[in-house]
Amino acid sequence: MAKQQQEVYFVFMNFDPVYERLRADRSKEGSATLDSYLSHKHDKLLAELLQPDSYRKRSSLAIVDGFAVEITEAQASVLRSAKEVRVVEKNQELA
Repeated sequence: MAKQQQEVYFVFMNFDPVYERLRADRSKEGSATLDSYLSHKHDKLLAELLQPDSYRKRSSLAIVDGFAVEITEAQASVLRSAKEVRVVEKNQELA
């Protein structure tokens, strides 16, 4: 069975009051706390929905509560169905 091709997708999360509260703290410590919170939150979502070692998270995006991840189209569909997820979009390369 051929392995499906992985591509980069951006995953944007639904409203999270904890994220909004942490984002309001513009201090250096507040920024570090927000980064840690989001990284853990995004890692947990991926671990709950996808098989281990079947994806590669590239980064968490603090400004929009989202992340970039290398996954297959089938995995993108799984993420789209999660209640915590608002939008999953494939990265579009610009020429």
